[in-house]
Amino acid sequence: MLGIAGMSAAGAFLPSAAATPADPAGVDYYDILGVSKIINAAGTYTYLTASVMPPSVQQAVALAAHHPVRLKDLQHASGEYIARRLRCEGAVVTSGASAALTLATAACIAAKGNLSCAEIPEQARTRSYEVIVQKKHRYEYDHAMLICGVSIREVDRLDDYKRSFSDRTIMTNYFNAAGPEAEPDVIDRATWLAIAHEHNVPCHLDAAADVPPISNLWNYTAMGFDLVCFSGGKGLRGPQNAGLLLGNKKLTDLALANDSPVSDAVGRGMKVAKEQMVGMVASVDWILDQNDDALQAECMRRVDRIRAALTGIPSLTTSINVPPVANRVPHLLIHYDPATVGIKPLEVADLLRVQSPSIELNPATGVTGRIEGADQNTVVVGVWMLEPGEDALVANALRRALLRSQT
Repeated sequence: MLGIAGMSAAGAFLPSAAATPADPAGVDYYDILGVSKIINAAGTYTYLTASVMPPSVQQAVALAAHHPVRLKDLQHASGEYIARRLRCEGAVVTSGASAALTLATAACIAAKGNLSCAEIPEQARTRSYEVIVQKKHRYEYDHAMLICGVSIREVDRLDDYKRSFSDRTIMTNYFNAAGPEAEPDVIDRATWLAIAHEHNVPCHLDAAADVPPISNLWNYTAMGFDLVCFSGGKGLRGPQNAGLLLGNKKLTDLALANDSPVSDAVGRGMKVAKEQMVGMVASVDWILDQNDDALQAECMRRVDRIRAALTGIPSLTTSINVPPVANRVPHLLIHYDPATVGIKPLEVADLLRVQSPSIELNPATGVTGRIEGADQNTVVVGVWMLEPGEDALVANALRRALLRSQT
């Protein structure tokens, strides 16, 4: 007998037919929604839903979904656990690296002006607070800081940086992937950090895609960076909609004070669900059980399988690129003469995208300057997000595409 519609007399909601799949593995809603699954031969890109969580993380997420908890309890406990494991004072699970940058900015505003969360961003604008960023580190994620009401003071060279500090400076931001390894004439991390600390200004380091190596999870806080952000859905293999803010506990506590579920905080919309919070804890445990050499060796095995399938194709040669900082894993570069082979790299990418199963190649394919050593005559394969056996599918698809005009 039913009381309120859809409820039993005992008050429990009755499951619908759609919610009780006959298959114990569950309902595949990608199929129901008509969304094609892909083989990710690109990398941990947001537009490709980043990484696939390993089984232990998937299980932790699924188990967390069964029980409600007090969110603040989970926020504090997860932060303390992660901080212990990653050798830093404080940690916050955020809704991604971009959100971590926003919360870092809010924390530094609060620390500078003794401001409550309700006073950000208005008081930051009124007081003309600034974040210092060097010119070659400007990027689209500047918006993550700007929404806190600050402006960005752009500096070019070292003397300019030294002169840029004032009583309005609340933070500096260093984009790790942009140099100095990647860009000439960039102020190095140690110098950037030392000068900021001479002025008692906290430094945030954006290391979103900088795992591996695993040790980066504590290297930068050990260097003295006050705050460091990482993406959860890249090398950490956690939930895509999660990330980490690590560093000085006073600042991570202020970041949490400006985060969801505080209703009048700049981070209110940056909600992290209990499942994702537990998922990040599990992903930290997972990554600390891994080994950099073993991860790189597996990537090279995948590279070698794909290379072996491409032997005998006219004009084709291959090389390996390991980026110096972000996405520091082997990428396979396939070079050839399109006039000889009869198809351009961008056409290869299009062909693999529309086949079944659909394959996405690295976006540096057919583009000059995005990855060192790659140009308009290069196919780039990112192998580290391939699932077991998918390297063979990618190899066969590439061989068919490159031999298409010759059959």
